[in-house]
Amino acid sequence: MQVRNVIAGESMDAADGRTMDLIDPNTGASYGSAPMSGPADVDRAYAAAQEGFAQWRESTPSQRQAA
Repeated sequence: MQVRNVIAGESMDAADGRTMDLIDPNTGASYGSAPMSGPADVDRAYAAAQEGFAQWRESTPSQRQAA
């Protein structure tokens, strides 16, 4: 299993490519990997959230629900 970041609807790896193992606490075995997100990833997600807010702030709850 490989987990990826989703930013602005796009699935992507960490900006610097680092990953970490996902460990099953019951067995101690690795069952996949996930991005080890850093400051660049947080900045990218924050910028996407700001852009999304600008597009959605004037919409009504029913418009957002329909989307």
